[in-house]
Amino acid sequence: MKDFVSTKDISRVELEELFAIAKDIKKNGCEFKEALKGFIVATLFYEPSTRTRLSFESAVLRLGGSLISTENAKENASAKKGESLEDTIKIIEGYADMIILRHNENDSSLRASKVSKVPIINAGAGGGEHPTQALLDVFTMQEKKNIDGIKIAIMGDLKYGRTVHSLLNLLSLYKNIVVYGFAVKSLELPKNYKDILISKGITYIECHEFDEIPNNVDFIYQTRVQEERLEEKEKHLSKFILNKDNFSRFSDSTYILHPLPRVDEISTDLDGDKRALYFTQAHNGVYIRQALMYKIKKDFYENNI
Repeated sequence: MKDFVSTKDISRVELEELFAIAKDIKKNGCEFKEALKGFIVATLFYEPSTRTRLSFESAVLRLGGSLISTENAKENASAKKGESLEDTIKIIEGYADMIILRHNENDSSLRASKVSKVPIINAGAGGGEHPTQALLDVFTMQEKKNIDGIKIAIMGDLKYGRTVHSLLNLLSLYKNIVVYGFAVKSLELPKNYKDILISKGITYIECHEFDEIPNNVDFIYQTRVQEERLEEKEKHLSKFILNKDNFSRFSDSTYILHPLPRVDEISTDLDGDKRALYFTQAHNGVYIRQALMYKIKKDFYENNI
């Protein structure tokens, strides 16, 4: 593995290897504290980020690496002067051993990987994908349950939500998955993703009301409903809000995930519920991103894969 641009680029064997590394790091972090010693990692973010940028930077430092960083590169870097992404990458590859890229264009990481001599990791690309988020999502899920055979409800923005798209790609590596998609019509899952799920043998069921989600689903993956993209402003968004009352009908083994940030789609009265995993999920981002960079360094720099 050199680059990690899309969840379509990873096999189940590679995924399980990555999870094994992440588990080891989570349990024995001190044993990895010099894994990136002498390595310089550049974090190049053209869009705002809290969790992704800081967890990547924390991961680099915990592995003994060094950082060079630019936040809001769209305004504060040479892109403001009209420099192309490709030229920016060709420059930064001379300054760093690995580049973590977040960009507003869907194909940005793929374009970067085609011109870069050093590894590129996609940290979020437009409305397309957010592959490392999906890694930490599934890592968090498999800490609780065997992923084969799970039933998962995905709520909110299924059309533009890049975290949803990447997650569905990863879930397609598993067997007997059932996905319930709950969104307003203007934010439903695009047909191309439905087609991918069908081709992989995943059952996809569209829901139009909250009560259509079975009370024994294994996971609810909540996302922010992006009101600015709704075609019908008068839609009653309250039915997309999880709270203590409406979540009470679900099983004791139904867990809540959310890529964060949340606005009001998960009430704070659920934060103390043992089934609420979203903060654990965010913290797992450090371990999975450590594991990813560790694996890329081993594969590309040490084993010349």
